[in-house]
Amino acid sequence: MSNYVFLIDTNKKPCNPVHPGEARKLLKKGLAAVFRRYPFTLILKSESTEPTREIQVKIDPGSKTTGIALTQGSLVIWGAELSHRGQAIKASLESRKAIRRGRRNRNTRYRKARFLNRTRRRGWLAPSLQHRVETTLTWVNKLIKFAPITGISQELVRFDLQQIENPEISGTEYQQGELQGYEVREYLLEKLM
Repeated sequence: MSNYVFLIDTNKKPCNPVHPGEARKLLKKGLAAVFRRYPFTLILKSESTEPTREIQVKIDPGSKTTGIALTQGSLVIWGAELSHRGQAIKASLESRKAIRRGRRNRNTRYRKARFLNRTRRRGWLAPSLQHRVETTLTWVNKLIKFAPITGISQELVRFDLQQIENPEISGTEYQQGELQGYEVREYLLEKLM
């Protein structure tokens, strides 16, 4: 699948994305110019009168990467994967925490206790999760500027893996896993043999 090229007219109104071959022809004829490199977007040198087709944005969120696709019916015209910085954010927060603790534990001047002033505002999200939400929103807003988007859909799935393995599971059986009645060492030795 090759990504289609985004097209906007002189008023920066989104037009139908075009195939890369058609985009090359527009550039050669001088009917369009490069507007942005990523996502690759062309700007027409005249106003477009062509009616726009319906394009959907489909989002598949994940912990490390989020998939974004633009579809026209069953045809995928553009796709991308967003890599998230969740682990890097967590590591930098832990580093900051260690430095702060070291500074407090050093034999320095008296520091007034400040442990009761930490209230979180309503709607607070963890920084790694906040980053994931904001980068996805940023990209969706970018795509709205460059393509005539009519709808957005997001995959929301929760898997119950225990239910897949054992369809009759219910109630307290969820809490009684494979290790019930075993010592950990005994269980591992039995697994190895």
